[in-house]
Amino acid sequence: MELKVKKEEANERIDTYLSRNLNVSRSIVTKAIKSVNILVNDKKIKTGYLIKENDLITIKNLIEEIKIEGENIPLDIYYEDNDVLVVNKPTHMVVHPAPGNYKHTLVNALIYHTKNNLSSIGGENRVGIVHRIDKDTSGLLIIAKNNESHNILSSDFKNKRVKRKYIALVSGVIEASKGKIDAPIGRDKIDRKKMAVTESSSKKSVTNFKVLERFNKATLLELELETGRTHQIRVHMAYIGHPVINDNVYGKNIINDYGQMLHAKYIGFNHPKTKEFLEFNAPLEKEFLNILEIFRNS
Repeated sequence: MELKVKKEEANERIDTYLSRNLNVSRSIVTKAIKSVNILVNDKKIKTGYLIKENDLITIKNLIEEIKIEGENIPLDIYYEDNDVLVVNKPTHMVVHPAPGNYKHTLVNALIYHTKNNLSSIGGENRVGIVHRIDKDTSGLLIIAKNNESHNILSSDFKNKRVKRKYIALVSGVIEASKGKIDAPIGRDKIDRKKMAVTESSSKKSVTNFKVLERFNKATLLELELETGRTHQIRVHMAYIGHPVINDNVYGKNIINDYGQMLHAKYIGFNHPKTKEFLEFNAPLEKEFLNILEIFRNS
């Protein structure tokens, strides 16, 4: 979760500010600050820090005291055994609980489905979560059901042994049949809630793409990630002048409220115990296909 400090809120102690805005005790905020689960402009701070206008406060795992409850939410499961689970997340579903949003997330559904037999490495709010996709991105995720599997899968992600492919509909016509975007991503200097291509406090980011279909005013792409930065595809496509359609953060071509036209179509990985290579494909959602037809017929 992220909060941006307004002008009229400046010069207040951060523990007091967060206690009021998140409706939690100051002791919980203090504990989170000392655990480096709260950052200001991506930096560690002390509990007595006085917030400034436009400060971006990032809250990672604030409230350990709140018990995350399982909810009987239907899951589109592609694979499951005692170690891993592969699920196809619908658009509009948040992956894990965060301050102010503790219900109706993928984690709530997973807790109910597995009877909380999930890895605990990420903390109570992120049980089982090895990697994430945005709320308004649909598609495949790997879930770890124990800590051993979680550690192995995390290492595989870090060392680029997990293959991921996405489908995106982007604005404008891309003439090249394929390409590689190699541009570092970090926080946007002006709007700290956004990411941007920048040389300042950034990380290497590489996205490969190939054209699947061209329309009069849009292009359908398959994209493969070499790195996994926050909003990577959305930032990279906007950077080259072809933002993802329906992306109200990095683009302007908004068709409806479906969410960005981005789908995690394919995932391939070595099973953490058997080492068998598993791969899965998930079809585009009906809403995604409906918007595609609009561009095919325009």
